Amino acid sequence: MTLIDTPPTVAAPPAEDLRALALRHGLAVSGARPGLPAYVRQLWSRRHFIAAFATARLTAQYSQAKLGQLWQLMTPLLNAAVYYVIFGVIMDVRHGVPDYVPFLLTGVFVWTFTAQSILAGTRAISGNLGLVRALHFPRASLPVALALQQLQQLGFSLGALAVILCCFGEFPDATWLLAVPALALQALFNTGLALVMARLAARTPDVSQLMPFVLRTWMYASGVMWSLHHLEAAGRLPDAAVNALQANPAALFIDLVRYALVDSFTAAQLPPHAWALAAGWAVLAFVGGFVWFWQGEETYGRG
Repeated sequence: MTLIDTPPTVAAPPAEDLRALALRHGLAVSGARPGLPAYVRQLWSRRHFIAAFATARLTAQYSQAKLGQLWQLMTPLLNAAVYYVIFGVIMDVRHGVPDYVPFLLTGVFVWTFTAQSILAGTRAISGNLGLVRALHFPRASLPVALALQQLQQLGFSLGALAVILCCFGEFPDATWLLAVPALALQALFNTGLALVMARLAARTPDVSQLMPFVLRTWMYASGVMWSLHHLEAAGRLPDAAVNALQANPAALFIDLVRYALVDSFTAAQLPPHAWALAAGWAVLAFVGGFVWFWQGEETYGRG
């Protein structure tokens, strides 16, 4: 019987010693989350990538359709036409709402901006896993870029909306400038929600399947097709319920843009402190969404 010498087993160094060795030689954990100020700086340094990514996605979005970029305008217009037939004609909610077509179109365009930003956020990580796993960059670049894409698309849509409003007697005046801060606050709010949805959908992919139902319910509660102010005047709901509906952020942004663009929509139809509420929602959503997304930075693309 031949005896084979077995080499002695060398014990692995303790994890603490390896960590100290790595730190002594300047090594860092792969994919470790940087501090919040450093993360913001990294994101800012990639602002050109974010803008280019948003523009490329916008250009490619309808590249396979024969009408191409015209769908950016036709989609909200077709939605508005359907809502007009159902709610304006069949259900007759246009009764008592002057300039109902401009009222409806403005609501549809503004709502579409928020809804599409949220849906894009749910696909920010899961739809770009190859990019997330291959390259090291702040993952917030993706939902921010997709929110910027929706803002760019809104810019094209607003041109068509302005022409349509003129056709219905709503001509540009000084109040139209108020749409700029209203839409800027909405863009900030949408970006925050896109960041929130990006982290939720990265952890639970089923969220993206649920969101269309949530958004449809939110749309009906935001006065896209009817006037919340007239609902209050008619006494069909308790004052507390109407105030809650008017204070929801989607309704606020819609009302502020209507106030800017539609002459018959006056300041009396705005909820109290509308601008302050809109600013509060925008800051809360953006700051809260950004910090919460940053806290999950190490988890994206793993598993």
